Amino acid sequence: MSLSAENPFAQPSSLPYGMPDFDAIRVEHFAPALREGFAEQRAQWEEIATDTSPATVETVLEPIEKSGDLLTRAASAFFSQLSSVGGDELDALEEEFSPLFAEHSDAFYLDQRIYDRLTQLADANLDLDADTAWLLETYLKRFRRAGVELEGEKQDRLRELNSSIASLQAAFGRRVVKDLEAHAPSFSATELAGLDDAELDAMKQDDGSYKVALQSTTQQPLATSLTDSDTRARLFETSQSRNWQGENDTRQIVLDLARARAERAQLLGYDHHADYVAEDAAAGTSQAIMERLTAMAAPAARNAKAESAELAELMAREDPRPFAVSDWSYYSEKLRGEKFNLDDSVLKPYLLLENVIDNGVFFAANKLYGLSFTRREDITGHTPDARVWEVFNEAGEGIGLFSADYYAREGKRGGAWMSGFVEQSHLLDRKAVVTNDLNVAKPQEGFPTLLTWDEVRTCFHEFGHALHGLLSDVRWPSQSGTSVPRDFVEYPSQLNEMWMENPEVIKNFARHHETGEEIPASYIETLTSMGAYGEGFATSEYLGAALLDQAWHRLGPDEIPTDISEVADFEAKTLREFGIDVVPPRYRTTFFNHTFGGGYDAGYYSYVWAEVLDADTAEWFRTEATREGDGGLNREAGAHLAAEVLSRGYSRDPRESFLAFRGRDPEIGALMSRRGLA
Repeated sequence: MSLSAENPFAQPSSLPYGMPDFDAIRVEHFAPALREGFAEQRAQWEEIATDTSPATVETVLEPIEKSGDLLTRAASAFFSQLSSVGGDELDALEEEFSPLFAEHSDAFYLDQRIYDRLTQLADANLDLDADTAWLLETYLKRFRRAGVELEGEKQDRLRELNSSIASLQAAFGRRVVKDLEAHAPSFSATELAGLDDAELDAMKQDDGSYKVALQSTTQQPLATSLTDSDTRARLFETSQSRNWQGENDTRQIVLDLARARAERAQLLGYDHHADYVAEDAAAGTSQAIMERLTAMAAPAARNAKAESAELAELMAREDPRPFAVSDWSYYSEKLRGEKFNLDDSVLKPYLLLENVIDNGVFFAANKLYGLSFTRREDITGHTPDARVWEVFNEAGEGIGLFSADYYAREGKRGGAWMSGFVEQSHLLDRKAVVTNDLNVAKPQEGFPTLLTWDEVRTCFHEFGHALHGLLSDVRWPSQSGTSVPRDFVEYPSQLNEMWMENPEVIKNFARHHETGEEIPASYIETLTSMGAYGEGFATSEYLGAALLDQAWHRLGPDEIPTDISEVADFEAKTLREFGIDVVPPRYRTTFFNHTFGGGYDAGYYSYVWAEVLDADTAEWFRTEATREGDGGLNREAGAHLAAEVLSRGYSRDPRESFLAFRGRDPEIGALMSRRGLA
């Protein structure tokens, strides 16, 4: 089979930096390109497996790393469109191809002949440079963890499980997206009191009602503005009851997936899936993860209870009804306004999306890393709303492209993420093409996009991932950028959030969208002094989700509940046992796409694990790296971080990268202080 020359994936893209040609790509192009990509790469693997020449870097590692160019081009564009655009046609392709991707991975990692070639290379004791030696070690470990040493029926069963897991994960993700839309509630304008005209206009339906687009989390950000407690209660109930019934019920998928993962882990020699995942991460063991999470749970719950009492007292002044969890975000925002004389309604006029990106996110990147950004309106982004920038280093050399789509739309999956179309690699002579996606409500034509403070945080967070890709400086493509363990990949992104609170950065991006007036100095002082306000709730809802993720994946196959009615009981029992049931988890089991949609299974703990690194590094910026009161916002500090962390990708053990950067192992004290848990 050969791919038609008319298919845009038949040849590498001619656009700058290899950006996919989204003007030419259609849904019907994906299937033939993916099939041909599978076939092409398997033929390349077969050449490696049957090569009888001595095992060297040039005969083993280089051809492995160079293989699959067509598949990479097609797959990166396909998964981007699946997440950012969605729709029935793409969903159908995902259902068809998810097991095929799993089978394709098995065709490589379960090929004893390729494993033998890698082993021969290791046994040759060649004088390899450090990143190549680490690459070889990584491949050998991945083959062993994939099950290459299993034989006969055990390996056959492993292949069946891998295919089933891939299909179940894809099905879970599709149902989560569909129920976000199916559950979206409608209200009258009166019920939505507290929202401004622009927000209402963006929700208005043809029948005169107002449809609220749900976010992926249990709590809905819109609730901070809704003055009617009945509306808040209905919105919360609608959100937290997603995927529990009807055609989008995910409970059976949860049980089947947890059981399949548990069986696979035991087949591979692990007690449970959580141990299997932890071994290949910075954490090392599931026990280490549990110790960190549980150590934080008690003080977080204590702080959340204290916050709840304070909010209930505030509510009692104006509403006789008992304080409920659905009232939390509204009264938390109200109390923040009383305590600090500052809330989102006051801040939003100063938080125009374009200013946040150009004069905040990009400004900080320039100050730290010497980067500059030029809008490329001649290049079509990955969605109709996407914007594209060319990125230049301090010497004026182009280092890649950045594409960003900030708006929510029907079919787009919830949350925010970074992905890449082209990975930086000296071996392939390629520079990075990366994307950010958010889910900000798109205003009606003529209205500005004004952000909440949390949405500003998300912009900085996701761009931290983008920087990890753009500043990558490695030889081997599989070591590029964010190709690091899950509990390290969130480190650069969470660290980048700190710059949104730097006074110089705030002053540069926070200007009134109508008058251009600079944000008042008192607001900046307040924003940078809020400290651990609201962290009891934030930490508790996060830990609830992280502990649920661990609990589901610390079970053996025979310990998984057998009836879907037991899912709610397991969830409640877990949260109660860990004393973290003061507030609902950030994601309930049935719509916990991080873990049951795949990607962060037994790995949602990664955010707090990485935050230890982030908080410790932020402390270094504020103390050791600060020059003339800039909070560390200078080229010297940025160059050190880029050289030892951001540019390194997975070219060495990430723990070595942190040690090289910080001069010591990470310490948890800064995190405990930041979250008010010390």
